[in-house]
Amino acid sequence: MISSQQNDRIKKMVALQKKSAERQKSGLFVVEGLRELGHCAGAGYEIQAAYYCPSILERATGSAALPSYLDAVTCFEVTPEVYDKMAYRGGTEGIIAEVKVRPLRLEDLSLPEHPLLMVLEGVEKPGNIGAVLRSADAAHADAVIVCDPLTDLYNPNLIRNSIGAFFSVPCVACSSEECIRFLKSRSIRILTAQLQDSELYYDTDMRCGTALVMGTESTGLTDIWRQAADAHIRIPMLGRLDSLNVSVSAAILLFEAVRQRQ
Repeated sequence: MISSQQNDRIKKMVALQKKSAERQKSGLFVVEGLRELGHCAGAGYEIQAAYYCPSILERATGSAALPSYLDAVTCFEVTPEVYDKMAYRGGTEGIIAEVKVRPLRLEDLSLPEHPLLMVLEGVEKPGNIGAVLRSADAAHADAVIVCDPLTDLYNPNLIRNSIGAFFSVPCVACSSEECIRFLKSRSIRILTAQLQDSELYYDTDMRCGTALVMGTESTGLTDIWRQAADAHIRIPMLGRLDSLNVSVSAAILLFEAVRQRQ
């Protein structure tokens, strides 16, 4: 039982939640909630330690019993006050764990003959990346590649917003230059989402190996991607605004690829 918020383990968990530098230094990140932790364990990630509050767990699930995948994991019981100190969000089921990072490289990706990839350049908000991962999982995309990231892939808000998709869709961080070389070397067609000099997305063939590339909502893609593109595509904007949230746009494009491939 850990009852002190000043316990060294609790301080470490709080630091892992809040600080990218701590996650990078320790090689650990935090997974919070039964659903997310179940996806994490199912994907073969190594859970280093788990912390649970029986009263919160029982209130949320009707039982204070821990899932069987934690049988071989060191687990610490904590008080509600200590759990609240560690938890990134309210309303979780009273269980949180520190997990060993498992970074992927581009060369680690195992792709089919005609892969479908989602590429994000410079997207700042981790919640948006998490939401894109959910859409990528739903569309059965083969990977999400985050180029020149402004947040680390183990940000708790990214993990939370992916609702477990972080563990089901391969996700790689790299530079735009590395990604372009990778795509070109495998003859994967690069389709950049942009308003200028573009054709409607549903008029573009996505049945071959395809990388759908999106930038930030404020500035869009940099010139390196515009120049590397095999085609420029756009989503028609019929209202007064000229852009959608990046995760919404990603879902539209991904499911057009799904439609064409059926």
